[in-house]
Amino acid sequence: MFDIFKNNTNPLDISSEDFKKKHAQNSGVVIDVRTLGEHQEGHLAITDKQFDITNGDFQNAISELDKKETYYLYCRSGNRSGQAARMMKQEGFENVFNVGGFDQLVRDGFEPK
Repeated sequence: MFDIFKNNTNPLDISSEDFKKKHAQNSGVVIDVRTLGEHQEGHLAITDKQFDITNGDFQNAISELDKKETYYLYCRSGNRSGQAARMMKQEGFENVFNVGGFDQLVRDGFEPK
């Protein structure tokens, strides 16, 4: 009766540890989907791009991105990056991962800038 709750994990969401492994194998493109202000306060040193999902920057930018590339998305908590990852999946991107929140990533050993 409650089978829909058994495997409630999103395959787009990966742990910091999985992110480290995947990034070591394929650095792909790391995107911060937070606001410019949040980004300027601190971001991961490995960040390649910053596209704000709240003001339309992200939605406009994904039309210019290579759908065959691998993308790792993060935000403050993982919520906005999860939304962004789902958007990219719907647009035909195959290798998209929500790697979670900035603070947690830093606590898990990613270098901030």
